[in-house]
Amino acid sequence: MLPTLGAWSRWGRPVVRRVLEFVGLLAGISTVLFFLLHLTGDPAVVLAGEFATPETVERISARYGFDDPLLVQYLRFVASIFVLDFGESVASGAPALGLVLDRLGPTMLLAVLGVALNMAVSVPLGAWLGSRPDAVPQRLGNTAVFVSQGIPGYVVGLLLIQLFSVQLGILPSVGMSTWWHWVLPSVTLASFLAPKLVRVLSANVTEAMREDYVRTAQAAGAGRLTMLWRHALPNAVLGAAALAGTQLAFMLSGSLITEVIFAWPGLGRLLIDSVVRLDFPVVQAAVFVIAVLVFAANAVTDVLFQVIDPRLRRQQA
Repeated sequence: MLPTLGAWSRWGRPVVRRVLEFVGLLAGISTVLFFLLHLTGDPAVVLAGEFATPETVERISARYGFDDPLLVQYLRFVASIFVLDFGESVASGAPALGLVLDRLGPTMLLAVLGVALNMAVSVPLGAWLGSRPDAVPQRLGNTAVFVSQGIPGYVVGLLLIQLFSVQLGILPSVGMSTWWHWVLPSVTLASFLAPKLVRVLSANVTEAMREDYVRTAQAAGAGRLTMLWRHALPNAVLGAAALAGTQLAFMLSGSLITEVIFAWPGLGRLLIDSVVRLDFPVVQAAVFVIAVLVFAANAVTDVLFQVIDPRLRRQQA
């Protein structure tokens, strides 16, 4: 049976739009990466090193095709991107994409841990702050959340290392070999994400507590906790789901400093090390993978948000 026009409008057009956006993303990334490599100067000189002989530079130029016209190099580079061939690492000689994919698991683990801890803290705290926004304890809590939103995540990470690793000696600060190694990095990331999500949830809960359906539940004899947890909070969380998905996308791309601070063997640390070593094939592969992951996380969040919120599906129809 052929899909109806309504079904196509609901699901077909968003899928086509996402595919076109993904193709545009690949084209944009390939262009940026290509000119990023050439803006540093002669790529052959960069790859050969500062003290390389002219013969070495010529050999590298011939090997990588840097002596071809710029347009030819660009088209060849775009073609290599679409077949996921980023070349070999200058430092190790291993395939650049393979090195990046090997580090992807630790980065995704850290992102999931940070988001999970963020949700575990933000949801109850936001519900409590939004339930009685005019009460003195909630006002003090909102002030503390507002102030903490301006503290950079790396500052929190350094303070946690100083307290729990250096002074108390109860938590490790380097690596990821045990569960205890996961505590400080995940807390650092959650401390950076939680204040914004708490404020959004608090505002949503406050607004939801004033809605007619909550007043109806109150008139029916529901207690305040019942109104909060069964009626107001589910709608408040629904309104903050988009922000949580955006934060997950940020975690996949923005945990670079955290990985460096805690020597976390993830994609961010590999990217920083490769930039320092001018290992451009690995840098290009890492940037490409991060961009695709961010796009995928945003796309999945958009789809899930439409599934759980019927109002968005009606808007798409």
